[in-house]
Amino acid sequence: MTRPYEDTHTPRILRALEDGSSSVRLRAALAVGTAPDPRAVGTLVERCAVEPEFQVREMLTWALTRHAAAATVPRLLDELRSERAQARSQALHTLSKIGDPTAWPALTRALLTDADDEVARSAWRAAVVLVPEGGKPALAGVLASQLGRGGRETQLSLSRALIALGEAMLPVLHTAMSDAVPHVRRHAIATERLLRDPDAGFEFAIEEAKRIVALGADGREDGQEG
Repeated sequence: MTRPYEDTHTPRILRALEDGSSSVRLRAALAVGTAPDPRAVGTLVERCAVEPEFQVREMLTWALTRHAAAATVPRLLDELRSERAQARSQALHTLSKIGDPTAWPALTRALLTDADDEVARSAWRAAVVLVPEGGKPALAGVLASQLGRGGRETQLSLSRALIALGEAMLPVLHTAMSDAVPHVRRHAIATERLLRDPDAGFEFAIEEAKRIVALGADGREDGQEG
């Protein structure tokens, strides 16, 4: 069983989260997670919004998951309204790791379609973890509205999120495979290929989708016009 810090240790370790050395900040975040203290939650959340190093952000998230959801989730939900994109993105990422279903109502369409790709990607990942079974079709519809968005990493994140929804996403995916917009159609076809053959890889799937769209096949293997 973990124990809280001694009173004299908490301020020192929390100050270390702002140290100029990323290795010091990493060790501080590890220390907070190793011995959870509810007094540290606010500082951890605040640091997530501004921490420049990926590895340190991941350790901050881990440290937050080591605390009680009752202490962390409300603070993270507040961050979803932040004007700072990193604050929203990291809060969503942490909520996905905590997995508390009470956070689901906060994953609004605005977050799922956020103009910032990193925020949107984090929202997609969190949504497929937190969505109740009955909410999957509606979520699939919102996610499908983002098909064709962004570069390869963004598109791959969206494809993975749609695939994670299972059968609930098939109707909207099949509709998108005949979309009038070529890049939406390509992304939908690539997602369907990835669903059928996960080992093929996204690059192969997107290149095959480009070929299919160029031939006007609308995703059918026989290459016939639809």
